[in-house]
Amino acid sequence: MPREESSSMVDPVQSELQVSLASSWYAIQTRYRAERKVAAMLQHQGVETFLPLLEEVHGWSDRQKTVAVPLFPGYGFVRVGLSPKSRMEVLRTQGVIQFVTFGGKTTPVPSTQIEHLQTLLARKLTCALHPFLKVGQRVRIRSGCLNGLEGILEQNMENNLVISIESIQRAVSIKIDGYELELI
Repeated sequence: MPREESSSMVDPVQSELQVSLASSWYAIQTRYRAERKVAAMLQHQGVETFLPLLEEVHGWSDRQKTVAVPLFPGYGFVRVGLSPKSRMEVLRTQGVIQFVTFGGKTTPVPSTQIEHLQTLLARKLTCALHPFLKVGQRVRIRSGCLNGLEGILEQNMENNLVISIESIQRAVSIKIDGYELELI
């Protein structure tokens, strides 16, 4: 009597879908001034990347020009599954130094932190690098174009909201005068 074999073959399309659903954002460290090149190469390989850029006015003796510079020099973000194959694909890219790790383990960056950065940069608000904070009141903006943005309220003369990216120990601050806030 012939035995029926269960199909153990994996559908490549289904497998790719599961990998994309299981993917997370990870911080990568890049060579100095290679952030854009690394992001372009990774995108060409089909890896989703996020390189937060900040527009600054740079002056030379004969002109001034607005240039986009990395918000976090030496760092970028990739969205991949942490399988050995996808990890090696990223690490073999020229200019990538390593995944950012804590205690020897690659730690994902929460999607909400990436979304908050994307929202902030899309609104083209004035922001600046800020020392990384862990203490302070966590608040959420409840009005205006930044509704839902979360961060730490800085207690000083000005009302600033600090958005911290814990995995790379970097933070960005923005002025939040006129926005309604709620404690988290």
